[in-house]
Amino acid sequence: MTFFVPSHSRPERLVTSNVFGMTTSAAVPTGSEGAITARGAVTERLVEANRRYAEAFTDPGMDARPVLHVAVVACMDARLDLHAALGLELGDCHTIRNAGGVVTDDVIRSLTISQHKLGTRSIVLIHHTNCGLEALTEDFRTELEMEVGQRPAWAVESFRDVDQDVRQSMQRVRTSPFLLHTDNVRGFVFDVRTGLLREIDPS
Repeated sequence: MTFFVPSHSRPERLVTSNVFGMTTSAAVPTGSEGAITARGAVTERLVEANRRYAEAFTDPGMDARPVLHVAVVACMDARLDLHAALGLELGDCHTIRNAGGVVTDDVIRSLTISQHKLGTRSIVLIHHTNCGLEALTEDFRTELEMEVGQRPAWAVESFRDVDQDVRQSMQRVRTSPFLLHTDNVRGFVFDVRTGLLREIDPS
């Protein structure tokens, strides 16, 4: 798949992005494993990284409306580097992530705001292979109730067939009365071993 997208650095030109390659393993500097697992060390590492980032930061002059008018719903899995995998730059899209990348009421809330107030028109749904939700069941809610004394109101949204769950997510989007644009909704499964997207037929 190839996207033709406006360049942020040169708005008058178009750049071509090929979108299906990425690295799926995170790298940790040798010898730092103990340091980043100490209490508070991970957050301090992030805060320090932000200080360095802010030193060179300049306001890109963007507003909240995505340049490509697209919202991407995907799993929160740390192996998915969505911007790299989809050839996206800062400001191109809205990104909505949760466990499994499933379309829940809260995802519909975000998509509704994205479309009604911020101009998005297209929706891309991305699940992936070897997802942690495939190893869970709704019994997880019972386990939590036994542990903390309260049963969660939310569903686990676990699944066994990733393709079918993508289809279910597409259907939830297409039948929502709150969304303005449901004619361009496409679903994919990302392969964590190859970095490739496989499109799912909604039927």
